[in-house]
Amino acid sequence: MVNGKRRLTRNDGRGMDERLGLAGLAAGQASDVGPSHLPQKVSPGWVDVLATVPLFAGLSRRHLTKIAGLASSKRYAAGSTLVKSGVPGESVFVILDGRAIVRAGARRIPLGAGDFFGEMSLLDGEPRSATVAAQTEVLVMMIPRRKFLKLLEKEPRIAIAVMSTLSRRVRALQ
Repeated sequence: MVNGKRRLTRNDGRGMDERLGLAGLAAGQASDVGPSHLPQKVSPGWVDVLATVPLFAGLSRRHLTKIAGLASSKRYAAGSTLVKSGVPGESVFVILDGRAIVRAGARRIPLGAGDFFGEMSLLDGEPRSATVAAQTEVLVMMIPRRKFLKLLEKEPRIAIAVMSTLSRRVRALQ
């Protein structure tokens, strides 16, 4: 460990420095993350990551485990587009490592580890209302819409918790 960083090796054999935090917690080991171009299934540490996400605040460990079981991870290169405005949304994203920027009209909103986006499209299936681009290399957790909606049918307490969080976010905008 040097200056609060540790040297990790990805499955593709390349080394990378990664800050200790959500990414390290989520991956357990960097080898769990895998090649950057393909989604990867998550490790057991993802339940702990989800517990820190406001969208899932108040959910039991059992519910978080079910959500984590739906998720996969993906790495995006700096400068790449994660989601594009106007395109139908199929996943909610949690940023585990790196920085991104939300572009919604003239507004620019920075995102970092622990931030999430795509929650509106996750629930309503409507086109994305903003574009999100990677400012640095970004590691995200993705939860697909279809699987999440099936889980909500089986676990209505998850739906109530998510609605409560979304309601608070709408009130904050007023």
